[in-house]
Amino acid sequence: MTHPIQPRHLALIAAVLAALAGCAAAPPYQTPATASPAAFKEAQGWAPAAPADLLDKGPWWTLFGDPVLDRLMEAVNVSNQNVAAASAAYAQARALVAEQRAQWFPQVDLGANASRSGGGGATRTAGQYRVNIGGSWEPDIWGRLGAAVSGAQASAQASQADLAAATLSAQGELAASYFALRAADAQAALLDATVAGYEKALRIADNRFKAGIAARTDVLQAQTQLDNARIDRLSVTRQRAQLEHAMAILLGKAPADFTLAASAERNPPYGTPPRTADLNGPAAVPVITVPRLPDVPVIPAGVPSELLQRRPDIAAAERRVASANAQVGVARSAYFPSLTLSASYGFGASQVAGLFSASNSLWSLGLAAAQTLFDGGAIKARVAGAEAARDEAVARYRQTVLAAFGDVEDQLAAGRVLEQQQALRQSASQAADLAEQQMVNRYRAGQVGYTDVVQAQASALSARRALLQVQSDRQAVAVALIQSLGGGWHAGR
Repeated sequence: MTHPIQPRHLALIAAVLAALAGCAAAPPYQTPATASPAAFKEAQGWAPAAPADLLDKGPWWTLFGDPVLDRLMEAVNVSNQNVAAASAAYAQARALVAEQRAQWFPQVDLGANASRSGGGGATRTAGQYRVNIGGSWEPDIWGRLGAAVSGAQASAQASQADLAAATLSAQGELAASYFALRAADAQAALLDATVAGYEKALRIADNRFKAGIAARTDVLQAQTQLDNARIDRLSVTRQRAQLEHAMAILLGKAPADFTLAASAERNPPYGTPPRTADLNGPAAVPVITVPRLPDVPVIPAGVPSELLQRRPDIAAAERRVASANAQVGVARSAYFPSLTLSASYGFGASQVAGLFSASNSLWSLGLAAAQTLFDGGAIKARVAGAEAARDEAVARYRQTVLAAFGDVEDQLAAGRVLEQQQALRQSASQAADLAEQQMVNRYRAGQVGYTDVVQAQASALSARRALLQVQSDRQAVAVALIQSLGGGWHAGR
């Protein structure tokens, strides 16, 4: 003799299934170990690394003390399209977490139907009306739903880190483009002063030719030197325009809608402007002062290496490992049977008027179980694939960490070398200036030909431009170092 399942029996089964829900199939997760040096090779006084990717970095660009750059940075988070795309991807990931969490709760449905049937001849037609509410629930016995939620949460956290990385990248590109544009302004000012000096040198050569004390080749060489300087000035103009266009795109604007004035708000914007002495004076040679770009912020020697772990790309890679680990649990849960509890309550009648009477009520309770007995190794293959995907994510995470350490080492080395180069470039520029002055004086005294003057002028201009370039390179390296550290630092952290 069989007995129907009673509601109290189903309640007991549900309680037992809930107690078994702790039998998760997902393997325990641990952050993969990486090779983290105690100190950077290219710097002293760095503490051992430790995860700290959630620390507030702050507006790192204010370290450069440029109000124009500060205002431009405010627009990046709002208008940059790469940041907007990353923000939308993060919103999608959060929606997926909410969708996965919904699987933990019963699904409740409301149904209603009406039908009328009949036959030929004298057969009477009959109606049937039904209204019912039903629900089904799959208890998470083997941890499949929990693993899916954990994986979605980890993916959302990775998307959040991707958003931070996209923001930092846009900020870094804008800062680098801005400083390169300001360096182009300084190069343009230097070349303007150089052109003015070469124009005076051309007049000296022309006067000497007309006086019969110099050959016409002197005039031609002076003209060639002047034209080449003018060509260099036009090249800088083109470079600046391209940088301005790049900045417009980073700010989410069309290039036609963005213009940055050639001078910053500070006065003077970049040190002493270039100037030339009167070529008709005692020295009769151009004395050009190389514009000085703003100094780069000094990175304190005691910055802890834990800031490296604040890099958003490292955080994203680690979260993807966690997501891949959760997918292993989802795949393993297929080895176990799936159980579903269902219940419904409603009314059924042949007439609408009596549909909701107590005598026409209907109810049902059910328990369903399903287990795959043979699938040709499909589940095993899916588990193996999930484990391989996790191993791939681990390898990518470790590679990201190694690359991050390499980035910091590269920028520290570059900053140190460029600082030394700037001192040498300064000395070389001063020596080239003196050589140019002496060569022009000797030319006026008839001791050397104009070819020697041209060579001295070319060497002096090259040394001045190289001095400006090394200053610009130091600014670019400072921005790159801050990016490689994850976006700045705070003293005392």
